[in-house]
Amino acid sequence: MNIPTMIQLRGYLTLTVRGEHVEAFINSVVDAGIPVWDVIPTGTQSAEFKLLLRDFKGLRPFLKRTGCRTRIKERSGYPFKLRRLWKRKAFVLGIVLFFAILTALSSMVWNIEVEGNESIATEDILDAAKQEGIYPYQWIFKLQSMDKLSGSLASRLDGVSWVGVERNGTRIRIQVVEASVPKKPPLQSPRHLISTQDAVITYIYAEKGLPKVQINSRVKKGDVLISGILGDEENSEMIVAKGEVKGLVWHEYDIEVPLVKTRKVYTGEGKKRSYLVLGDRAVQLWGYGEVPYSQQEMLTYYDPLTWRSRALPFGWMTEKIMEVTEVQHTITEEEAKKEGIEGARRDILAKYGTDSRFVSQKILHEKKENGKVYMKVLFEVEETIAKELPIVYNQGE
Repeated sequence: MNIPTMIQLRGYLTLTVRGEHVEAFINSVVDAGIPVWDVIPTGTQSAEFKLLLRDFKGLRPFLKRTGCRTRIKERSGYPFKLRRLWKRKAFVLGIVLFFAILTALSSMVWNIEVEGNESIATEDILDAAKQEGIYPYQWIFKLQSMDKLSGSLASRLDGVSWVGVERNGTRIRIQVVEASVPKKPPLQSPRHLISTQDAVITYIYAEKGLPKVQINSRVKKGDVLISGILGDEENSEMIVAKGEVKGLVWHEYDIEVPLVKTRKVYTGEGKKRSYLVLGDRAVQLWGYGEVPYSQQEMLTYYDPLTWRSRALPFGWMTEKIMEVTEVQHTITEEEAKKEGIEGARRDILAKYGTDSRFVSQKILHEKKENGKVYMKVLFEVEETIAKELPIVYNQGE
């Protein structure tokens, strides 16, 4: 028989019927205009068929007339699914709330990015955007069109030639093109280049100014290396001296290195504490109890919950407490000397520049006493020795 239309939407039943007059029952139902389909005999006095939900109550007269009995085997269609969902109201309500919250969150501005600004502060751009209604947690449907926002921001910001506003989901990107303004060279007063150390000159290059020393010249701290005064007493000009000067400098270091080193080592034992972070408060969930370690170190990890690329004010924090112990390690006298000299070299490079070059080193004195190695070491280093000194002059002369 023909299957009625929209049976899923209207709902239908799968029935089994038993009795001596099953065939007469089905024929009488069909003759009455009630649609049935998928009629399958399941025995000599039984059959299975399907009919619409609305026609189920109309079977009662035919059952009495033929003496048959019927039983519902299966319920199908949306009316029964909705009925089952209605029995689970809390679940349905949770789904509805979830999608409502998700829709609300996706309808708000969560993140604002500013690109292209160099001289204009990002805070000033964000303040101007806020005056135009662009700020975090603003409803997207309240925003003006992107073209209008671009024009409004361009009129509010000084020093820009173009502003573009683009929305991508819950993120707003503001692109700024600053107006090109020629940079003015910084004003500098006339100055000399003088020596920062007592040294022997090894290299001199005068880009501007008059060299006052030569290679292999011995200079003292404060001597003029490149003068910023050109000409003679009657006809002179003051300029900013520029150049590079290097010289041999001697550094004397008193070095002290212990032969027994103590360092901390992790034992592998540890304990964890877990917290739920809500704003500026943390609620401990696991890891209660005293820490049984006499020596310990603690590492803290915080994992905030994020939406899109924006961190929300709550998350998960873990504290990892690890047991440590002290281990002593003895080094030889030669290892101590090497360690001390390398430490002094690193100190020289940090103070006088990484381009410094070690020419020689000489141990002037050494001794071993009270579990330590003591040394006095002289380093000969080639390094940059020039620094600027403003020229003080009387304008009335």
